[in-house]
Amino acid sequence: MQLAVWTYEGPPHIGAMRVADSMVGLHYVLHAPQGDTYADLLFTMIQRSGRRPPVTYSTFQARDLGGDTAELFMAAARDAYERFRPQALLVGASCTAELIQDDPGGLARTLGLPIPVVAVELPAYQKKENWGAAETFYQVVRAFAGALPPPGTRRERRAVPRCNILGPTSLGFRNRDDLREVRHLLDLLGIEVNLVAPLGASPADLARIGDADFNVVLYPEIANPVAAWLKRAFGQEATRTVPIGVGATRDFIREVAALAGVDPGPALRAEDTRLPWYSRSVDSTYLTGKRVFVFGDATHAVAAARVASKELGFRVVGIGTYSRELAREVRDCAARHGVESLIADDYLEVEARIAELQPELVLGTQMERHVAKRLGIPCAVISAPVHVQDFPARTSPQMGFEGANVLFDTWVHPLMMGLEEHLLAMFRDDFEFHDGAAPSHLGHAAKAAPMAEAVAPAPVAAAAPAAAVWAPEAEAELRKIPFFVRGKARRNTERFALERGIATITVETLYDAKAHFAR
Repeated sequence: MQLAVWTYEGPPHIGAMRVADSMVGLHYVLHAPQGDTYADLLFTMIQRSGRRPPVTYSTFQARDLGGDTAELFMAAARDAYERFRPQALLVGASCTAELIQDDPGGLARTLGLPIPVVAVELPAYQKKENWGAAETFYQVVRAFAGALPPPGTRRERRAVPRCNILGPTSLGFRNRDDLREVRHLLDLLGIEVNLVAPLGASPADLARIGDADFNVVLYPEIANPVAAWLKRAFGQEATRTVPIGVGATRDFIREVAALAGVDPGPALRAEDTRLPWYSRSVDSTYLTGKRVFVFGDATHAVAAARVASKELGFRVVGIGTYSRELAREVRDCAARHGVESLIADDYLEVEARIAELQPELVLGTQMERHVAKRLGIPCAVISAPVHVQDFPARTSPQMGFEGANVLFDTWVHPLMMGLEEHLLAMFRDDFEFHDGAAPSHLGHAAKAAPMAEAVAPAPVAAAAPAAAVWAPEAEAELRKIPFFVRGKARRNTERFALERGIATITVETLYDAKAHFAR
């Protein structure tokens, strides 16, 4: 067993909790020891939800293990029903409680409660959070989806097409804001939204999930099992394109329009994003060819790689995911970019790959943000797991045309700020930038403001054992290299000198090494 300081996903009961918190009228009774009740903090402190999640814990302690923990769970379930009066109960066990095998589903059914009880068995030691959310959503939909149509029944096309939106959940990365953008696109196409699930849906709402003509799948990690079942049970087709980026949003509009039998023109003509304009501008030449490493859940990683390479002119040098259920999609994406995929849930493996590739920008999770900060590389967060700062009070979608504007800002600004820091450091010795500089055009009437301390160059990595000595003029030339690639330039030059037996690195050695590694 490997002890991890950070994990990309929690255990599967956290996924079940996300579904319960997303829905209305559904309460989750979780058989769990006292230490497993931390999950409330995810919603109140990270997501900053205005209400406590609809979860009741049995909260047994070590001293209870010698007694009747089953009775503790049954008492918690009875109390939850009496206190909250939900439409339905969801019951299950945490990873720790799974070991004592009390069977929460069977225990809850013996209570004879006058509401439906949905039991979810989530193998905590084989599966993780997103799988738990997908399985819980699937079981809840199966329980409340209503009567299936008679075999062979064909759905008649309505005058106003109708769809379900599947996948948004609590704690999902920008799910609330993405939903707003996608609703806007559907409205432009004249498509009615039958329901959104699980976010905002009640068990009663799910009874009419079969009334839609097709399904819009926004987050495949959560919604794929439900979409596949709805196709088998109700004959509903589902979208495959996730509208992240300008090109994908256009493709999404055309795909939805084809499923609904409507004209895509109104939504395509409403395109309002500055990303394509900037990508064609002269200023964007600074971004062209920037080396980027992408890591996150499969949906956001694949989408980010497309936007980075096709819409911003970056070069994808690495891509990976912790979503093993969708690893094939990421491997296919990596093959299209001619790079090797990284399928891992160990952040140390990801850190090692980033250090090896030395990209100029990292697009990842909050863990990659920490890693990139240590390595002195700009980073933008594109996927869960995220921190509180990635649940902004403002609207900040990833999807749709407005989402493309957000991507443009959050990805480009770290690079531009890095360039600004580099220029400040590069010109800090210029006569116009020091305390003895001539007064401004305001003359003696202007009072000199205290000069801010110059931005110091980022610390460079220590030389490897037996490395060559840097001449002062070579060190000065090295500092002219942007800080976010300076470490790699130093290491490559030292390796070049070591392999050739060069004892002192000069400016010529630095440029010889640059030419050698640029081939």
